[in-house]
Amino acid sequence: MTENIEEVEFTVFDTETTGLNFSSGDRIVELAGLRFKGQKKLAEFDTLVNSAQPISAGAFAVNKITPEMLKDAPGIETVMPRFLEFVQGSCLCSYNAEFDLGFLNNELKLMGQPAISGFVVFDVLAMAKKLLPGLSRYALWFVAQKLEVKLTQQHRAFSDVEMTWEVFGKLKIIAQQKGITGFTNFSTLFAFNPELLESSNLKKITLIQKCIQAKGTLKLTYVSSQNGQVSLREVIPQEIRQDNKCRYLVGYCCLKKEQRIFRLDNILSFEITG
Repeated sequence: MTENIEEVEFTVFDTETTGLNFSSGDRIVELAGLRFKGQKKLAEFDTLVNSAQPISAGAFAVNKITPEMLKDAPGIETVMPRFLEFVQGSCLCSYNAEFDLGFLNNELKLMGQPAISGFVVFDVLAMAKKLLPGLSRYALWFVAQKLEVKLTQQHRAFSDVEMTWEVFGKLKIIAQQKGITGFTNFSTLFAFNPELLESSNLKKITLIQKCIQAKGTLKLTYVSSQNGQVSLREVIPQEIRQDNKCRYLVGYCCLKKEQRIFRLDNILSFEITG
């Protein structure tokens, strides 16, 4: 795949559902996607889905989708193959990817099909948290407002897709202004795929442990979780530490002249010196 982020095809997708928890039986009732490259829209996907499942009062209060709207809609067994064909060959984007991907994979499971694989999935919510640290909230409409996106969130799949696409574009510009360029760096920071992140972190851990054993120094390119700034650091590594789901590098920072902790998934690149 090309390293130029502007030459990579993405599909922003969104779901509307009967409720918030697929493990309790909630299902997809609307699925939408927008395929694009750079600033150019390539194709659109938008359909209601007849899930034969009642919509909860809480979900209806948000999306206003009624049983009458769904009665003539296709079932998921018709929609899912079309959607998978639509996204083929692109990277996926979603605002809170864990939620939408979870519902897609649950529908595939109910169809007797394997979970989605082979796609790099970007979480636009994770992008917002890393690039706009310190916001009081990270709801899509709030982040869009902060980025001066003019659209109003309607809590329907395609309108949310369009808003997410605009937010992604604004965040991509911010990232590029910070020097975060190229597909590899974007994947390191913003990809949701647990297996991709784990593979990347394991490679970092292996090299860091070699550096510790050699009593060497690391030159890091690092994105701060506090202010989103990218900086160069020289660090004498001491240990790898895990806290919940995150792994951290603990070491003496030559810039700050004190022991510091660095999130592994915020390290864009490093080299061993000394």
